[in-house]
Amino acid sequence: MTDSNTYVPPKVWTWSQPNGGAFASINRPTAGPTHDKKLPVGRHPLQLYSLGTPNGVKVTILLEELLALGHAGAEYDAWLIDIRKGDQFGSGFVDINPNSKIPALLDRSGPEPIRVFESGSILLYLSEKFGSFLPKNLADRTETLNWLFWQMGSAPYLGGGFGHFYAYAPTRIEYAIDRFTMEVKRELDVLDRHLADHEYLAAGEFTIADIAVFPWYGGLVKGWLYSAGEFLSVNEYKHVQRWADLISNRPAVKRGRMVNRTSGEPSEQLHERHDASDFDTKTQDKLKGAT
Repeated sequence: MTDSNTYVPPKVWTWSQPNGGAFASINRPTAGPTHDKKLPVGRHPLQLYSLGTPNGVKVTILLEELLALGHAGAEYDAWLIDIRKGDQFGSGFVDINPNSKIPALLDRSGPEPIRVFESGSILLYLSEKFGSFLPKNLADRTETLNWLFWQMGSAPYLGGGFGHFYAYAPTRIEYAIDRFTMEVKRELDVLDRHLADHEYLAAGEFTIADIAVFPWYGGLVKGWLYSAGEFLSVNEYKHVQRWADLISNRPAVKRGRMVNRTSGEPSEQLHERHDASDFDTKTQDKLKGAT
């Protein structure tokens, strides 16, 4: 790899494969499917195709919260999309999300299926569909959307920026890590200052703003992302820590974090979810011993 101190960008960039890194085998500069593959369809109106990453967890948390409120129409099938294997480039998935990113949702409850992609769009769609976790009052609704879109704009610095260069890049580049560490700590400070005076992010209640922000920044201060807690001194952000504990203790959040998860303790993984009973009967520690 070229030394970062001597690298001069070419006049015209060309793709050099492989380019290193944890996701080098699937990264490419073009869109569209790489292979034909139909997506499975379960029995529920809502079909989710996802993985238990922070963006995927947003949606499963919301769905579990909706079910906990008694919205029977929020029952869903959650199918695993393994992004390391390139499942997101299958033709069926690309039909739902042309951007080939998880999560993707297909709502089959109406006369024609509705595709929904981008995690923020899915949260907004589901909260409006079921009339929950998004205040109707204009001021509170706007504040909720402020924080929802704050997360959508900020998380790339945490994920694709800090996370990539700190945890996944084939070479540690001091400038890149310093640049994105500075931004992530600034974002944590934004949250910490706000949460010093607010129990939740918006409207004085649990909303899709909390659901969007928690898997990223809550996960960071809880030590679930990149093993970077000490490096980032996350214990300094007392108000974010308090808020993350508040959210993480919700039963529906605990269930949502399990769905489509493929890492960590086997007892906390539910690779696919098709019924509420799956949490009791199909966690991976039970399946491992099954014959």
